[in-house]
Amino acid sequence: MEYIYAALLLHKLGKPVDEAHLKKVVSASGAEVDESKVKALVASLHGVDIDKELENAVLVASSGAPSGKATEEKKEEKKEEKAEAAAEGLSSLFG
Repeated sequence: MEYIYAALLLHKLGKPVDEAHLKKVVSASGAEVDESKVKALVASLHGVDIDKELENAVLVASSGAPSGKATEEKKEEKKEEKAEAAAEGLSSLFG
């Protein structure tokens, strides 16, 4: 993850996301630099519009998964419906 963070930091600062800059940022953080990870990340980011990708990620995150509160409310509604159905079933037996 530190390599991706380094790339995002470089991009935010307007610096080129290349091997030399990534190595400097990662080593400045105190982590040991893995040459293969640096090369792989630079190669995978070649030709990628980072601003556009970040914008897409924010849009997906904001509209993607339901919030925890909404999920809890749905679970409570289902429990209430099951309880009502069970009560109706019992009342029909003893009706």
